[in-house]
Amino acid sequence: MKVDGKHYRSLWWNAEKDVLEIIDQRWLPHEFRIDTLQTIEEFATAIVEMRVRGAPLIGATAAYAMACAMKLNSSNSHIEAAWSYFHKTRPTAVNLRWALDRCKEAMLPLPEEERAAAALQLAHAIADEDVEINAQIGRNGLAIIREIAAKKKPGEPVNILTHCNAGWLATVDWGTATSPMFHAHDAGIPIHVWVDETRPRNQGALTSWELGSHGVPHTYIVDNAGGHLMQHGLVDMVIVGTDRTTSRGDVCNKIGTYLKALSAKDNNVPFYVTLPSPTIDWTISDGVADIPIEERDEQEVTHIQGLLAEGDIGVVQVSPIGTSGGNPAFDVTPNHLVTGLITERGISAASSDGLAAMFPELCKIDRTA
Repeated sequence: MKVDGKHYRSLWWNAEKDVLEIIDQRWLPHEFRIDTLQTIEEFATAIVEMRVRGAPLIGATAAYAMACAMKLNSSNSHIEAAWSYFHKTRPTAVNLRWALDRCKEAMLPLPEEERAAAALQLAHAIADEDVEINAQIGRNGLAIIREIAAKKKPGEPVNILTHCNAGWLATVDWGTATSPMFHAHDAGIPIHVWVDETRPRNQGALTSWELGSHGVPHTYIVDNAGGHLMQHGLVDMVIVGTDRTTSRGDVCNKIGTYLKALSAKDNNVPFYVTLPSPTIDWTISDGVADIPIEERDEQEVTHIQGLLAEGDIGVVQVSPIGTSGGNPAFDVTPNHLVTGLITERGISAASSDGLAAMFPELCKIDRTA
């Protein structure tokens, strides 16, 4: 997407410097900073500290991290060691494991002297694939928005609520939840987006920054306003992303998503999840029981970063001194609360049968069980 009129991906390879360049998201929306990753330690730190974040982007970053590891040492033992090292950085987003597995499986059959170059080419391919997957999700989601818009009065916007940042900053480009929004706006369909702040890291501010940069009308709201807006008929649909989706369609996304799904169900508001196929974890079914939920630093809850009155970016404490903070980063929305999964292949029911029919060559479950 564009920043100040210039197109950017959220990461890109600088062949001249032989480094990966990223948008350091810790400083957005107030400062636009570009950082470089060159060592395996820098890659791991970037993922842990959320300089890069969002399941698809974490996966693409991990692929480049493996390429960096292969350049350093392409032995079988180092492949396994690098896989374990990077896999520990973020436990919830399944794209991380998916990318690491794909890299390991591609490298092991090759002669050691070919692995570094092959790993870099694979990382490029994974990044490019992510862009096309998200673009296609946008096209498929556009059809839903167009259908809702057709029932509106001329010029009346489709009101969409979203949670967290499932935008192009969370992917390589386009985003997942935002892709249908961008496509609808570009197609001339009037839309308005309610953007949850998404505490504790306020990642809704990133979504607002993206939408504003693209000219999409939107309003930034507190997390607890969504149910109220739905009660008063001010939300036509909810679109969110996912960090891991089980084989039966349970969805793990940023903390607070489950509450939005409950409100949507109670108010008959369709609740859609944008789902790139690499985000499906075919090895598990029960999301509540089987998905590991990352517990992050309590300071993310007790403190908040923002733009100070004097114009500097600073951190302030919002809780009483001595009060501890709990910080589960994700929650799980059961499949019965999900209206549909917007994938790159079409709209799937949030069910084992729906996903297996949409991705028969990827499905690893026994549908007769």
